[in-house]
Parts: sequence; structure tokens; C-alpha cells
Amino acid sequence: MKLQYIIIALTSVFLVQCSPKTSTVVEDKTVKAEGIVVDNSWRSNSPEAGPARKIKMGDFNVVELSNGLTVVVVENHKLPRVSYSLSLKNDPINEYEKSGMVSMAGNLFGRGTSNRTKSEIDAAIDFLGASLNTGGTGIFGSSLTKHQDAVLEIMSDILYNASFPKEEFDKILKQNLSGIEASKTDPNSMARNVAAVVNYGVNHPYGEVASAETYNNITIEDCKNYIKDYFKANNAYLTIVGDITIEEAKMKAEKYFGRWESGLVNEPKYKQPVRPEETRVCLAHKEGAVQSVIRITYPVENKPGNADIAAASIMNSILGGGIFSGRLMQNLREDKAYTYGARSSLSSDSQVGTFNAFASVRTEVTDSSIVEFLYEMDRISNEPVSDYDLRLSKNSLAGSFARSLESPQTLAAFARNIHRYKLPKDYYESYLERLDVVSVMDVQRVAKKYVTADQANIVVVGNKDEINEKLLAFDADGEIEYFDAFGNKLEKVSAELPSDMTGEIVIKDFLSAMGGEAKLKAVKSLEKHMEMSMMGQNISIDMYYQDGNKFYTKVGNAQMTLQEMRFDGKTAQSGGMQGSQTATEGPIFEEVKNQAVMFEQLAYLTDDYMLELKGIDNIDGESCYKVSVTDADGGKKTQYYSIKTSLLLREIEVSEGPGGQQVTTTTDFMEYKYVDGFMFPHKLKTTGAMPMPIEMTATSYKVNSEIDPNLFMIK
Repeated sequence: MKLQYIIIALTSVFLVQCSPKTSTVVEDKTVKAEGIVVDNSWRSNSPEAGPARKIKMGDFNVVELSNGLTVVVVENHKLPRVSYSLSLKNDPINEYEKSGMVSMAGNLFGRGTSNRTKSEIDAAIDFLGASLNTGGTGIFGSSLTKHQDAVLEIMSDILYNASFPKEEFDKILKQNLSGIEASKTDPNSMARNVAAVVNYGVNHPYGEVASAETYNNITIEDCKNYIKDYFKANNAYLTIVGDITIEEAKMKAEKYFGRWESGLVNEPKYKQPVRPEETRVCLAHKEGAVQSVIRITYPVENKPGNADIAAASIMNSILGGGIFSGRLMQNLREDKAYTYGARSSLSSDSQVGTFNAFASVRTEVTDSSIVEFLYEMDRISNEPVSDYDLRLSKNSLAGSFARSLESPQTLAAFARNIHRYKLPKDYYESYLERLDVVSVMDVQRVAKKYVTADQANIVVVGNKDEINEKLLAFDADGEIEYFDAFGNKLEKVSAELPSDMTGEIVIKDFLSAMGGEAKLKAVKSLEKHMEMSMMGQNISIDMYYQDGNKFYTKVGNAQMTLQEMRFDGKTAQSGGMQGSQTATEGPIFEEVKNQAVMFEQLAYLTDDYMLELKGIDNIDGESCYKVSVTDADGGKKTQYYSIKTSLLLREIEVSEGPGGQQVTTTTDFMEYKYVDGFMFPHKLKTTGAMPMPIEMTATSYKVNSEIDPNLFMIK
């Protein structure tokens, strides 16, 4: 069932793809005008930095209410605005088989109270020109100073009277499940999931990965209980930043949060993650991938207030931080052209920080890219950096830090951190001074401490058939570990192909399961009618086949036709909202002609196709034969046929989408049912063509029906 062309064509209607643009600035050291030569060579040299300034972020005070609520007040009278941030003190908790519950509870928390519906809350906030959001670890509200009481009244109403409406719970659950479906085939999401598991372990909160199963385990009662158990006054900070005095802040805190109850809060306990003793390769397979996502990663102890933070920030900036001149970028992009971007990060966290070096590279240079990553990690640990790189990094970090102070949330976090982690009161104000005194020796010292090329988790998401053998050299014990999209460890598939099994036999078995090769060849006409929902609109897909060489399809609804295709046996016509084209040869002709095939597997047995049986894979718990299908033009797709039923369960195809980008489309075929003696799938789910999965449901199939011949006529 060839639906990929139709689905990918639909994306051009709903999505506008932008390709990144790059520009090159050519330095001209001299300017000539009327015989005068002006030397501009000074432009190539960075100006000498002056002495580091001490940042003034504003005085702050800390008071504690009688119910245990800790109030942190940062006065800033530059603008008539004030923000209120409630944040929990407890460490992250384990969610186990209900991973995702904290996020869901925090989202649901602000969706209605016993006094207001969600729409009423939204309307009130919009009217005030304010902002308000809730999360699993707190509530944030911000407004003009004159509107702060109105915002605080809504915040406290949510805190005391949240109603947890079922209709909102269902909406949030549906959104999360849709996101999970999309993430199953997104290589970056897959890499993050696997990295979380191998870095922290499944028993640490940071190593828990949400899935459809864990989301479906969550109930409204779970959300209510979480809010009840952890949203307690003595377990929270109220950080107030803006145009307010300490006296006013205390009055507001007492008025709106003084009756918030305190209570005992369970202190979570879990084992501290540590980096691996040797290099470890962790591979997640993505069928048809033409790129590999690489993450070289491991946990590090880098808590707030760590004396190494300034030097470590500079070191990471030089290695692969946000600046374009990072060594990883210069090596893998500028010198080798392996990738569009290669970077690194070194995070600070009260529990456990993380080192990451990451890039998306072409499949054929996966192993070469890892070599360069490890080379640069080793080099920064063992060779002093240059004075130029040190100065450039300091300037970049100083500018980023200064810009961050424009956000009230940043100021709130700084003030809260000073109190929570018992940091010096001028810890952030003196940051630039601490940055300025970092030396070349300091950078090398922290690099040896935090960058360990020989003790790392090398996470790769890509086509295992292409890269598996190449990755063996990077694993210390020579045993690659395999994971699925959600970080679940996979056991090696021990099943071996029967010696007499071929791709042709798999296809013949499928045709038999469909109803029989001879019966399928005898079919004179076929109708397929399907429905799907896209961007809130119901869309029908109607397909008509006649005599093996005539075809018509229409995609759309009563209001609009998104796409029409016709083939009368000699001429093809393809059209849509932008007009139509008719062809007797060329790409459009071939595309529509290919669509006219009623049962494409019948054509697989001709000389126009090459079949290769690649092995046995597990598809959603069912063992399948994996067959690579190559057509006469070199186009490839991978199909998975159930060993048990012989039916096609999954098809993966890489094609060119809008903007010339390669699109990997995965279609699952489900709910097979007999119709007029033939087996047809009645539910199809496609991921990869759109940001969210597309589900299609068959409303009817008709075999050997009377079809209006005018449908195939090309005008």
C-alpha cells in the first residue's frame, strides 16, 4: 500500500521548511578611495579586555514565614514589574512505572480551580498582560507592579483550590502520548533517552524515561497525591524579584501564602551515579537512518558553588561550548565536513552534573567522527590551551552572563541558590572577577578532572547494519550494548535465518496470507477509502484502481482538495492546491504510474525489483523477517513481515521531502481483516513525515466493484 508519496505531499500544505543560511564575511585589510590607502588590519584583532567588573544584581533579603515558607526578595526598581516564583526544595523523586507523572501533575495543577475554569484563568491573565505557568516543581507569575495582587490571587487560588479537571487530564495525556509516538523515531530523543539510562541508571530520577506505558499508568489521583505530598509551605521557596520593597513583599507573602499548610515531606534517596570505568558503546538502531547521532557522555560531580565552575566553563567553551570557534566545531565541521555542528556541555547540578559531546554526522563517517571527538577530549586534557583561546572564551562567557541578568527568573534563581547552597552573598556578583583570573594551567587542571575520553558512554543512534562493526573498536570489552528508543536494554536476537529462506519466499508467503497470488492477479478493480485527522481537520483518502493500469486518488474533504492523481494507462496527472501537471514521462509520470499498482508485492517478484533478506528483527514484540526492497531506479525501502502470520507489519522508507531534506517515514500496518476473501490492514500509523504521528483508519475496501470510468479520464 503506497501511501508515502501522498503523506509527504501533504506536509508541504501544512509545514513551511526553512533551510539555514550561512554568510561569509571576507576581510579586506585595506580600503582604497581617491588614491588614499586606509589600513583596516586592526579589525582582525580583538580589543584588549579591561579589568573585570563586579556585577550589581540587586540586594536580596531572606525571611521565613510562620508556616515555614522561605521568602527570598530581590529588589529591582528599574521597571514597574514584579515576579513571584514558588519552587519546591525537595530533590527529584522516583516515579518508577509512572514516569512522567510529576510533569503531568504540574501541568494539570494550573488547569482549573473550584472558582475558575482554565479558560477563565487564561482570560484573566491575558487581560492583565501578565504571565502565569505551573509545573511539577512550582508556580511562576509575573506582571506589572500595579497588577500583582490580581496575579497573586489567581496563584493562591490554584495553590489552595486546584480542581484537577478530568477533561484537562485527558487532553494532557493525549498530548503526551502524541509526543511519545513522535519521539519513537526521532534520533535526538532516542539518544537523550539512552544517555539518561546509561548515565544515571533506571533507579535514579534522572534515568527514568517516560513512555506510552508509563503515561497510561498515571491517574488523576496520582497527580492530586503528588501535589498534596510535596506542595507544602516548609518545602518551598517564594522568590520575589522586581519593583517591591522587603516590607511590601512580606505583606504580600503573608496575605496570599500565609495559610498554606506545612508538613512532613519524604526525602528521596538513591545511589550516586558515577562515570564508567572504561569506554562503553551503547547503540540504538534507527532503520534507514542516513545520519548517526553521537553523544559521548557520563555523569560528573559538579554541584553549585564548586570552586572549579569558572575554569570548567572556560574549558568547555574552548572544547565545544556555544561559540563557533570551539575545537569540536572547527575539527568536525570546518576541517572534516562530517557535520553541521559539534558541541559539548558540562552541566552543574545539585545531584549530579553531566558531560556531553554531541553531533549528528553522516553514517559513513560515524567511526571517524568518534575518533575526532576522543582526540579533542584527550588533547584538551593533555595540552595547554592558547592565550588567544583563553581570552576569547572569557569574553564570550562574560557577555552571556551579562545578558542572562536581564531575566527576572535568572535573578530569582541566583538569589535562591545563594541561600539554598550557602554560597557567598556576592557569589554571582563576583563571577566575572573569578572568570578573569582563570589561567591556562587552571583550564588544563579541570580538563584532566572532568574530561575523560577513556571513561565514557559512547551513545550512538543510527543504522546498525551500517555502523555496528565499526563501533566495536571503541568498546573496551568489545561487546556493544543495544537499546530501544526509550533506553530499554535489548538482548541480542539469537534467532537465525533458516538456510532455505529468501526474500522471494517471504513475499510469496505474504501474498498467500493476503488471499493468494493467483486471486490477487485476477482482481479487476479495487477501492480503498480511508480517513485521518490532520491539524484538527478530518481528511479522506479515496483510491480507485482499475485493470492494473488505471488509478485515481483524491485527498481532502468537502472544503478543499489537497491532492489529486490520475493515471489512464498512458498519461499521468498530479495536482493540488497549487495547480496540476500532466506528463507522459519524467518524475511525475513515474510517481503516479507507481501509485497505480494495486498490489505492489506482486511486482516485487519481477525483474524490476531486487529483494534481500537482511535478518530477523523484533517489531513490537513480534519476530519479523526484515526484507530490503530495491526498485529499478535504485529506490530502497525496508519491510518487516511477521514470521507468525506472514503479514506486512512495518515499512520504512527514506525519501526527499520539502526543502530537499531527507525524510525517514515509518508506516505500521495493523488490524488486518478479511474483505471479500482478501486480507487488508484497517489501521495505519505513519511517523516521520510530520511532527506528530498520522493515523489512518480504513472505512471500506471494495474488490471488483463497478468504478466510474470518468475518474480516470485526463482532461
